[in-house]
Amino acid sequence: MVYEADQIKVLEDLEAVRLRPGMYIGSSGQSGLMHLIEEIIDNSIDEALGGYCSEIRVTVHADNRVTVWDNGRGMPVGIHKEAGINAVELVMTTLHAGGKFDNKSYHVSGGLHGVGVSVVNSLAEHTTVEVRRNGKIYRQEFSRGAKVTDLEVVGETNETGTTITFLPDTEIFGEIHYNFSKLSHRLKELSYLNGGLLILLENEEAGVSRRYQAKGGIVSFVEELASGKDPLYPKPIYISGEEAGTAVEIAMQFTRSYDESIFAFANNINTVDGGTHLTGFKSALTKFLNDYGREKKILRKDDPNLRGNDVREGLVAIISIKIPNPEFEGQTKTKLGNPEVAGLVAGILQEQLGLYFQKKPKVARTIIEKSVNAGRARMAAAKARKMVRRKGALLSSALPGKLADCSSSDPAKSELYIVEGDSAGGSAKQGRDRSFQAILPLRGKVLNVEKAGLAKLLDNAEIKAMITAVGTGIRDEFTIERLRYHKLIIMADADVDGAHICTLIMTFFFRYLRALIEHGYLYIAKPPLYQIKEGKKLIYLYTDDELDEYRAQHDGRFSMKRFKGLGEMNPRELWSTTMNPEQRILKKVDIRDALEADEIFSTLMGTNVALRRDFIWENSDKITTLDI
Repeated sequence: MVYEADQIKVLEDLEAVRLRPGMYIGSSGQSGLMHLIEEIIDNSIDEALGGYCSEIRVTVHADNRVTVWDNGRGMPVGIHKEAGINAVELVMTTLHAGGKFDNKSYHVSGGLHGVGVSVVNSLAEHTTVEVRRNGKIYRQEFSRGAKVTDLEVVGETNETGTTITFLPDTEIFGEIHYNFSKLSHRLKELSYLNGGLLILLENEEAGVSRRYQAKGGIVSFVEELASGKDPLYPKPIYISGEEAGTAVEIAMQFTRSYDESIFAFANNINTVDGGTHLTGFKSALTKFLNDYGREKKILRKDDPNLRGNDVREGLVAIISIKIPNPEFEGQTKTKLGNPEVAGLVAGILQEQLGLYFQKKPKVARTIIEKSVNAGRARMAAAKARKMVRRKGALLSSALPGKLADCSSSDPAKSELYIVEGDSAGGSAKQGRDRSFQAILPLRGKVLNVEKAGLAKLLDNAEIKAMITAVGTGIRDEFTIERLRYHKLIIMADADVDGAHICTLIMTFFFRYLRALIEHGYLYIAKPPLYQIKEGKKLIYLYTDDELDEYRAQHDGRFSMKRFKGLGEMNPRELWSTTMNPEQRILKKVDIRDALEADEIFSTLMGTNVALRRDFIWENSDKITTLDI
């Protein structure tokens, strides 16, 4: 095909956004919808970062419109000299037009690309902007990136601020479904990171309202994350400082837990892939505790230096920096790249932690002694591992009696099905490929580890069976090299009870075997919900939507059976639909945001009934899988 100059199409700014929305917001699915809301909220948060905004209100209306209100300075409304149009229209209809490309309007900002609000406008069926400024209320309306009305004065006011209401375009997104748990989590997170800021969330469709305000800032954040982990001292250590225009805040609480929970933020953005601020924190903390331990003779001459993993065992920490010119890696902003930040964070940490330890020497000794013990336990475990053989005589007698093991001795080729119910377990044992598939049937509801202590957990027969079968141990005995199967597959009924069983098992893995999720070893099997029979032909459908689509496309005669559970399937049927690697559907359990996942498990499986009721009410008709 001839490729000539006249075939090159030049798209206007917002035409390109509508043609390739994924380039700007990641996807045209639910995550893209959430990106739209977050882009508007980020503008209000930037006003808060500058000290101009004390309250933000987010309303999700019953007709899927979203309104974000703030009491900031109000978007500029004057005529832009170069463009010849008012500032509202310029910002709403032009990519890379905004007040964040120098440090005059915003010293610190989360959104620096200048594409946020204009992208939202271009992907919205309708957008209304109201500005309260100069004693007046200004309003302008847009549709799919183009203006519908001119900017006009519609009232008078003594207040300042901006209100943006938009309706995502169904031409782009199809059916509109918001992820309310993700939105709630993000707003709660922002309230902690901006201490004192009031954030209100209203979900009109579900009739749920939430109020977030953390006057203690990130100290309150750490207190919540550390609750139930047995802190070593009463209040989190708080460190703050500023250098070269960059502000650093650190809150940390050492606990008797074995899990490391450190979360780093830059300009309110959760940098889930870390970056220079996290690197600076980790290296400085390890060096400082070693130097302090030597100086105060808490570490003896013959003691080896503390390792980073030993120091951070049981540590809960939030690192939050506010930097004028952040360098993020990619549009997703998941990693901070500013090289100067590592040394800056390290310097502030060492100076402020030194002052804290002068006032609290007992806390310092407690922290270092715990780190020493962690190191000793690690070395002891390493020696013990040399004596253990996988599936050797030392382990075989300890395997649970209900486990039907596979013949393969290679973990990379072996998989374990954790199956709900003895009946389903029996079918799975008969239908499996014994060479590489092991079956562990569980009887009844699995213990909710979110509400149970460690002693009760270790006394539970089903939990003990899972721990033993997996082989790694938990907490201080955990060793990933002892993992017996590289695919751990939860297989439960395709109904509400089955979903509950899956969530209980996932809660156990998240709380006690999280590393197995992080390494990609945990899966959920997807059994069919319906069997369709057309003469001698059998068709299996997995959701109600698939059944509706099948009915719409097939007017002929067919019989249908709804499976009440896995136990209704014969071994051959269970193999062909759910266990055969060439045909089965497996969903990998992935932790995309550890903070959000922690909150979801606490909400679903914890003791706060009101929070759980609101979560289910908001999400029951929209969630088909629990995506953590």
